[in-house]
Amino acid sequence: MRRVIAFACAGETLAGSLDEGSGETGLLIVTGGNEVRAGAHRGMAMLAARLAADDIPVFRFDRRGVGDSSGSNSGYSGSRDDLIAAAEAFREHAPHITRLIGFGNCDAASALALFGRAAGLDALVLANPWVVEGGDDLPPAAAIRHRYAERLRSPRAWARLLAGGVDLRKLAKGLAKLTQSAPQGLADQVVAAIASWGKDARIILARDDNTAVAFAAAAAARDLATRIEFVDTASHSFARGADPAALEAAIRTAL
Repeated sequence: MRRVIAFACAGETLAGSLDEGSGETGLLIVTGGNEVRAGAHRGMAMLAARLAADDIPVFRFDRRGVGDSSGSNSGYSGSRDDLIAAAEAFREHAPHITRLIGFGNCDAASALALFGRAAGLDALVLANPWVVEGGDDLPPAAAIRHRYAERLRSPRAWARLLAGGVDLRKLAKGLAKLTQSAPQGLADQVVAAIASWGKDARIILARDDNTAVAFAAAAAARDLATRIEFVDTASHSFARGADPAALEAAIRTAL
């Protein structure tokens, strides 16, 4: 059964959804970006229902200023108190839980790595962690290199270039970005936080997603030893074809 639960956080009221199960290991789902707790394409709501059908309790929530929750939205970097409050509410309404695992995609994964210990989580499943600072209309430099490497191997891409089917101004901007030194503070912070979890953190990357490519490059540059599993997709939210099943299988393994 799914229950909607209201709980307090720093003087505001947050909305959560509990999919009940009798298991002692619970999954706390944190949504990325400004998504509501249902997730992209209702993916997190459907995942919660499938897990709860096997007696795995699952809790989802809207952080302050998002969806049904009151307050101001301060983004993932300001979500520490929200995460702590959600974990406390989960334990209060499912008191039989003895182990709590956090799952998040994109900047939710970064928030879990940074604040999960404070929330008392036991382990993490992190999909496509966000490590890119600043922003423009181009993908991260690592993703640009990944795309160019693919296209250099493609006869069709060369044919498009010779036929004038490539935006040369955009190509020039991409090449210029490869020579720039992007800020690395966030990548340092997130990778170090993940490393501190040791074997209690599992990474899942969408192989051709820009955010995942940027994280893989940051992890490799910093010799991150945490186990990484790839899903052969370009869908950031694991929404295509067999993606949801692959993501769910990885989460079930962690559970």
